[in-house]
Amino acid sequence: MTDRSFTVIDNQWIRLKDGTRLAARIWMPDGAEADPVPAVFEFLPYRKRDGTSARDESTYPAFAAAGIAGVRVDIRGSGESDGVIDGEYTEIELANACELIAWIAEQPWSNGRVGMMGISWGGFNSLQVAALQPPALKAVISIASTTDRYNDDIHYKNGCHLSAQLSWAATMLAYQSRSPDPDIVGDHWLKMWMERLENEPFFMEEWLSHQRRDAFWEHGSICEDFAAIQIPTLVIAGWADGYRNTPLLTAAGLGEQSKALIGPWVHKYPHFAWPKPRADFLGEAIAFWNRWLRDEENEIERLPQVRAFILDGPKPAVRRDVDPGFWVSKERWSEPQMESFYVDQFGTLLDGMPIPHAPPHEVYLKSPLDTGISAGEWFTLKPDAELAGDQRVDDGGSLVFQSQPLSEPKIYLGRPSLTVTLHCQAELANLCARVVDVHPDGTTTRVSFGVINLAHRNGNAAPQPLTPSEPVTIRLELDTCGYRFGEGHRIRLSLSTAYWPMILPPPVDPGLTIDLASLGLAMPMLGEHQTFEMKQPDNPDPLPKYIEQAPAQTQRSVTRDLTGNCTHYTIHEDTGLFEHPDTGLATRQLREETWSISADDPLSMTGSCTWTCDMRRGGWSVRTISAAQISCSVEDWLISASISAQQGEKHIFDKTFEKAIPRDLM
Repeated sequence: MTDRSFTVIDNQWIRLKDGTRLAARIWMPDGAEADPVPAVFEFLPYRKRDGTSARDESTYPAFAAAGIAGVRVDIRGSGESDGVIDGEYTEIELANACELIAWIAEQPWSNGRVGMMGISWGGFNSLQVAALQPPALKAVISIASTTDRYNDDIHYKNGCHLSAQLSWAATMLAYQSRSPDPDIVGDHWLKMWMERLENEPFFMEEWLSHQRRDAFWEHGSICEDFAAIQIPTLVIAGWADGYRNTPLLTAAGLGEQSKALIGPWVHKYPHFAWPKPRADFLGEAIAFWNRWLRDEENEIERLPQVRAFILDGPKPAVRRDVDPGFWVSKERWSEPQMESFYVDQFGTLLDGMPIPHAPPHEVYLKSPLDTGISAGEWFTLKPDAELAGDQRVDDGGSLVFQSQPLSEPKIYLGRPSLTVTLHCQAELANLCARVVDVHPDGTTTRVSFGVINLAHRNGNAAPQPLTPSEPVTIRLELDTCGYRFGEGHRIRLSLSTAYWPMILPPPVDPGLTIDLASLGLAMPMLGEHQTFEMKQPDNPDPLPKYIEQAPAQTQRSVTRDLTGNCTHYTIHEDTGLFEHPDTGLATRQLREETWSISADDPLSMTGSCTWTCDMRRGGWSVRTISAAQISCSVEDWLISASISAQQGEKHIFDKTFEKAIPRDLM
C-alpha cells in the first residue's frame, strides 16, 4: 500500500461547550473530506508545541501516512489551551475528553470512529475515558498506565508513601508554570501565563489529603468496574518501569478484549525505548486501528492475549542498552501455578511449603533507614542509574535468604507473593521484600519487589495500627516479573524495614521480629507458552533531531556524611537547550533533587526538588523556577512550594505555599 500524503495543522482551536478553547495539533491525511478517515486522539498536559513534539513527530506521521488522522490536544491550562488545570484525571478533564471525541467524530473528514492512545497520563485517561463509553470511541492503546490509582501510581504503594509523589508534584508545578507560546496565542500570552501562575494548584496538597484508598483514588481506577470498558484495548508496559503490573491486571480484568504486551523497557514508547529489544509499535498500532476503526480484516484480534519478554539474567550496569532474554506468548492469561519456597533453620531458601506448626524461629530485623539506595527510580526514563543497581549494597541492611545454586533454569511470569508472621513493638512499621537473582560471580539483579505499610495489611481503605507484640500473618504481593534464573544462579529473598528514598519512613523505627518458620515465598511459574520473534521497528532511530544549543547532562550520586550520620541522594537532570527547527522555539529544563536522612532517625527525612524551565525565541525569553519540599514530624507531613517567573531580565511573579497535613497511620 502506498503511503498517503498528509498535512500537519500546527494549531487547531477546538472550542468546548463552556467556551474554553483547547489547542490541538493535527496530522491530516490528504483528501480526507472526500474520503473520511478514522482518527486517533491523545489528551495531555505536556505541551504539544515543545514537551511531546519529538515523540509526536515520530508517531503521528506514520499514522497519517496510513490514512489515520492524529489529533493531539493539550488539556486546559497547559500549552496553548485556555484555563487552569485542576488536577489529575478530574471530572472536568474526562468530560472534556468525551466532548473532544464527539467533536472529532462530527468533523467532515472523520469516518465517525475514534481511537484514544497515550503513555502515562495519556495511557491513564485513555482507559478512564473508555470506561465512560463515549459512543464514537472504538478502541484504546494504553502504555505505562494503571488500573489502580492508589496502589500502582506515583503516590502510595500498599499504604507506603512514595517519594515520587514529591518529585511528580514538583514536576507538574514546573510543567504547568510554563508560558503559552506567543507565536500561537498572540498578544494575550502574558495574561494567560499570569492566570496559570496565580491559580495553578500544588497537586501534592490534594494527594497528601487522601492517604487512604478512598473515593478520591477510586475515581479513575478502572479496577473498580472492569466491565465498564467494552472496547478492544492494547495495554503495554516495560519491566524497567513502575507501571509493570497493569498489562496482566487488564488481561485478567477485561478478558479477551484486552491484549497485553510487556517488554524490557523504561517509561517510553516501544519503538524507541531502552533497553532493547524494541517492538514494531507503529506497525502494530496501525493494524490495531485499521481493524477496530475501519473494519479491516487483518486478524490483529488473533494475537495471543499476553506477549512478554522474559529477562534472562541482565546484570546491573552503568547503562543497559540491550537486555538478554526471549519473547513468550500465552493465548489466554490465567493465574499461574505457584512454585513454593520456605526458609530452613540455617536460612537457606528451599523448595516447598513452610512446615505446618513448626516451632517459631524468630529473628529481629531493623534496617538502617538509608537501606534502598540501589532501588533506582519508581518510574524510569533512561536505562542508566535510574534502574535498580546491584542489590548487594541494600542487602547489607536486610535479612537475606538464598537457595543453593540452581541445577536447572527456572522461568517465571506473574506476581510473586510473600507470607510471613511477624510482630512489632510499635503500631507502625514498613516491610519491603525483594526477589533477587544472584549471579555465579556474586552480582545481584533485582527481579521483583513489594512494600507494605503494615497498618494496611488488611486493606488500604481502613488501615489498622498494629497491636504491639501481637503476632500478625501477612501476605504481600510483589510486582509482576518475567524472568529466567539460569543454571548456577541462586534465588535470593531479601527483607528490609526501609527502602529509602523510594519509600518514605513512618514516624517511628521499631524494627520487626520475623518468624522464619512461617516464611513462605511463592513464585509464578511460566506454564504453557509459545516462543516467538518480535518484529523490530523499521526505523531504528525514529525521533527527529532538533538543533542543539547546549548539551544534556545527567548525574546521580549518594554521599554519606560519616560525622553527621546523614546520607544524601542527589539527582541532577539537564535536558540541554534544543531548538525546534520549524518553530524556532528553544526550551530547556533543569531538575535538582535531593533526599536526606539519618540512618537512625525517621524524622530527619527531607526531600527537595527544584525545576528551572527556559523558553526562548529570538529576543523573547521567559523562565520559571519552581521548588517543592517535604519534611515531617511525628504528627504531620510538612510541605512547601514556590514559583517565580521572569520575562527577559525582568522578575514578574512570585508565589509561595506552605502547609502541615496530618499523618494518617503513615
